[in-house]
Amino acid sequence: MTLTNLQKKTATAIVNVFETGRILGDYGAVGILPGDTGHLSYGRSQVTLGSGNLYRLLQTYCDTPGAAIAAELSPYLDRFQRRDFTLDTDIVLRGLLSQAGQDPAMQTTQDQFFDANYWAPAASAAADIAISSALGISVVYDSHVQGAWRTLRDRTVAQFGTPDAVDENGWISHYVDTRRVWLATNPNLALHPTVYRMDVFRALIQDSRWDLALPIAIRGITIDENSLGGNDAPRTLRLTTPPMTGDDVRALQQAFAAAGTNLAVDGVFGQQTHAAVRQFQQQQGLVADGDVGAVTRSALGL
Repeated sequence: MTLTNLQKKTATAIVNVFETGRILGDYGAVGILPGDTGHLSYGRSQVTLGSGNLYRLLQTYCDTPGAAIAAELSPYLDRFQRRDFTLDTDIVLRGLLSQAGQDPAMQTTQDQFFDANYWAPAASAAADIAISSALGISVVYDSHVQGAWRTLRDRTVAQFGTPDAVDENGWISHYVDTRRVWLATNPNLALHPTVYRMDVFRALIQDSRWDLALPIAIRGITIDENSLGGNDAPRTLRLTTPPMTGDDVRALQQAFAAAGTNLAVDGVFGQQTHAAVRQFQQQQGLVADGDVGAVTRSALGL
């Protein structure tokens, strides 16, 4: 089976939501999780300093004619190449990376980089073991972005056989379960909360969404043809595990802070933010479920 362009966009969007909480990805997203061996991560699919791929991405961008922030980022390239982990806490650098994410040259660079270095290898790896469904390829792509595809592939094959011996759908199901256990018990504690990725795939498997027919709702975000076409509607913010993070959460918290609410503006939708939303909804006569959808956004003036 050859994926349609829409199926490829959908598979990519699922991983974009995992990485940045946005269907089309957040090209300027800068992050670092405590204990994450990748250290500083950046862009639509959160390429990392520790892997060396962030250096490669930024080098390509800085070599692109007309790149708007190339002059400011170029002095950092040597430190990225050396994997200088003090870059994790460089506030000026974070601002430059965020700004570069708004540059069409950076967006094009990221699209080409992730397609060549993650999507194409994932599609090839899937074909090598007879995985052809859109959902199956999405699972393989997610593993290439997050890492450890070969390790978990070999572990699944050793226990259950190859996809053509078991049947593709059954093998993908076994792989997702195997990867979930690996994430949940990994010595790298930063990986434990990411079991939600496998939970999302498990739900899609249970619904037999092998062709990734739209719409698909994951983590409070609906992926449909409209959003994939560029009209990326704001996601519904809510309390989840792990918590939602991002500029949209920060904007919400800033709205509460401006109204005099004693709420930390940290970009993390935790218990305190959830409680603040519920209290606001009660005061406004709205459904007090703690979810920030279109109605609550409008009431907040967002």
